Amino acid sequence: MDTRALGNTGLRIAPIVFGGNVFGWTLDEKQSFRILDAFVDRGFNAIDTADAYSTWVPGNKGGESEAIIGNWLKARPALRDKVVVFTKVGSEMPGFTTRRDLSAKWIEEEVEHSLKRLGLERIDLYFSHWPDPDTPYAETLGAYDRLIGAGKVKAIGCSNLDAGQLGEALDVARAQGLPAYQVLQPEYNLYTRSSFEGPLADLCIREGLGVVSYYALASGFLSGKYRSSEDFGRSPRGGGMGRYLNDRGRAILAALERASLRHDARPAEIALAWLLTRPGLTAPIASATTEEQIESFARAARLKLDAEDLADLDAASAL
Repeated sequence: MDTRALGNTGLRIAPIVFGGNVFGWTLDEKQSFRILDAFVDRGFNAIDTADAYSTWVPGNKGGESEAIIGNWLKARPALRDKVVVFTKVGSEMPGFTTRRDLSAKWIEEEVEHSLKRLGLERIDLYFSHWPDPDTPYAETLGAYDRLIGAGKVKAIGCSNLDAGQLGEALDVARAQGLPAYQVLQPEYNLYTRSSFEGPLADLCIREGLGVVSYYALASGFLSGKYRSSEDFGRSPRGGGMGRYLNDRGRAILAALERASLRHDARPAEIALAWLLTRPGLTAPIASATTEEQIESFARAARLKLDAEDLADLDAASAL
């Protein structure tokens, strides 16, 4: 499978990143191993997780996803040099921190926990998960500088920053000779466009940042399986579908159906293929719970939308 340069990190990734929030939530360890095996067997190579996955599950404390990925890599040592692992720091971790914390103390403490859970000597890409208004960028970037110097982190990224916040962080890095964020992870999909398109996308393109977007399928809404409130109980994510099920959301689903018929593809494949045409985007992040969905990712990565498809999808999703 073709790979893409991930900004200036020196990393190359396949066109779709696996979203590891399902590990330890909707998939147990055995199921997770099977899905990860299928993912790399189809030629994909990048996995995204976070220390806080999956604290929202009753009884979980965080780190479950990292631990499953670490156990999978331990059982398949030949894959370590072929797989790119992203993880994050800065979310609330019950029992450890009650805020979105990017202080140097917390980063340098928590990276050790993530390395241990993942069974790695170095994290390929380490993200600041959320903005922390209580910690100066210089302190956060200084901590990352020490981790990079120690060989514990290869490259750094940020998630959920707006254009002003990202611009300020980049300016601080330049002014103080600190490592700069090289990858952005925003929420971005065919329904949620304004959070990335415009000043933020322009900044990423201008600065050469890689971009990997989360909620690529709007938590499954763009798969087409949630078309009425009666469908919300079909999965653990169904409870959040109400925000999408409106006139605009229905128009987007209709446009996805039209493109699906033209290409003999699934709506989710069209939605992922659309993201792969977007300026500034390196790869979307998407989760799967079945091998069939992994096959769908592979088809999406090969799918080429034409001008008619793009015009129809843009018109339906216009704000």
